[in-house]
Amino acid sequence: MLGFFARAIIAALGLWLATAWVRGVYIDTPTTLILAGLLLGIVNSVVRPIAIVLTLPMTLLTLGFFLLVINAGMVALVAWILPGMHLAGFRSAFWCSVVVSLTSMVGSWFIGPKGKIEVIVRRR
Repeated sequence: MLGFFARAIIAALGLWLATAWVRGVYIDTPTTLILAGLLLGIVNSVVRPIAIVLTLPMTLLTLGFFLLVINAGMVALVAWILPGMHLAGFRSAFWCSVVVSLTSMVGSWFIGPKGKIEVIVRRR
């Protein structure tokens, strides 16, 4: 459970970076930002696997690049559900999902499988 909340905070950080870097992505309040991170975590754990299974032939045909479209769809779904998050269109949802994915990837380097922050010690 702690891992889910840690990853939701990282997703919220990615959404915050997307509002700063991607034109067409707006989140009204910090509370909405935290809720969007939590909702994105829930959507990614429930809806995304179903979408991946349903679009598996298209994903295989495009050598996995269709997963970027699925990620953009998940961000658009969160924006559709949450009243304080606004997207200008598919392009903004796409680039927002890229920023959130990169932020989550970097954040996952520091969070272990149980959600604990890992300290990497280099030994000589």
